[in-house]
Amino acid sequence: MTPQHGIETLQRAAAWAGLHLAPRQLDLLRNLADWLVAEAIPAGGLGPSEGSVVYSRHLADSLLFAAPWRSRQDFPPTILDIGAGVGLPGLPLAISWPSSRVILLERSARRGDLARRAVHLLGLENVEVAPTQLREWKTPAELLVCRAVSSPDRLRSNLQRLLSPTGVAVLGGSHSLPPTYPGFSTCRVPSNILGNPVWLLIMDNT
Repeated sequence: MTPQHGIETLQRAAAWAGLHLAPRQLDLLRNLADWLVAEAIPAGGLGPSEGSVVYSRHLADSLLFAAPWRSRQDFPPTILDIGAGVGLPGLPLAISWPSSRVILLERSARRGDLARRAVHLLGLENVEVAPTQLREWKTPAELLVCRAVSSPDRLRSNLQRLLSPTGVAVLGGSHSLPPTYPGFSTCRVPSNILGNPVWLLIMDNT
């Protein structure tokens, strides 16, 4: 995928999720894509074959996690990215919502160091990397996001514990069939957004 096609994919995903990306935000997402290819993939933060799909599978996919918030009038004050790895979906959401405080919860020191490197290079002052186990984290957040870290059944109790009274938790992942889990609703992302069907699992306290 060329950078131009990548930007078009980002804009399509953002529009579906209810985000408006200014030119500066698109520039930051492009810089993040370049960093993922140049540093994160060689360091093992993403798989070695992910360079060609970094815009669609990683950045645009990350923007989809904003969709359950699109009916609200403002940005989520605090976003907790559980098992953030090198910063996905947390960094694209931090770029999209610069007034949100974004916490990247990542227990791996190596991946956490990579995420800190990205935060520094991108100049994101609204992001904190927390090298903490999920079970040890105590502070609730308005938006919880988790991308392909663990099964919804295993995450459910921690999501319930950490979700603010009016918050939303969003779990992501591509599936051949719509996933069904107790306590979650399912949101289908149209296949024309990323080129393949994607479903989000949502736990909404509202």
